[in-house]
Amino acid sequence: MDTLAQPRLNLFAHETGARIGRRIHAVSQVIQASSLPGPVRELVQLRASQMNGCGFCVDIHAKDASAAGESADRLHLVATWRHSTVFSEAERAALELTEEGTRITDAHGGVPDATWDRVRAHYDEEQCVALVALIAMINATNLIGVILDNRGGAYRPGDLGTVAG
Repeated sequence: MDTLAQPRLNLFAHETGARIGRRIHAVSQVIQASSLPGPVRELVQLRASQMNGCGFCVDIHAKDASAAGESADRLHLVATWRHSTVFSEAERAALELTEEGTRITDAHGGVPDATWDRVRAHYDEEQCVALVALIAMINATNLIGVILDNRGGAYRPGDLGTVAG
């Protein structure tokens, strides 16, 4: 295990990166202030981060969800949510949209109407906007983390608020 691995670039050490980081943080605050339930937000971010192989973001969202009271069972099973019994129908719809949105190029035509219908059955317009924006933002953040080789393991719950400063 390489505990000394450093990211390829400190995004926040340069004005352009810091400005981008502040804007990502601002969008995240809008999503957090929405009526989309907190547990759904963390599950969605954790699942997309797992799919994208972003250890930094998996570390953040697993630890933040745990600190917010999410059960270890659910955190361990989010990667296999289709084959588990611990997620509500609303959470399953959000996780399905997350997977399809994250792998949108594999979908050959985007997210199917049936998936969108399941999401709409559980979430109102504001929540859908927040959910779509959350999926887009976590995928963008995952790409930044993977490209810059940010590794997971050192995050402590609550630290994220200080990153975008």
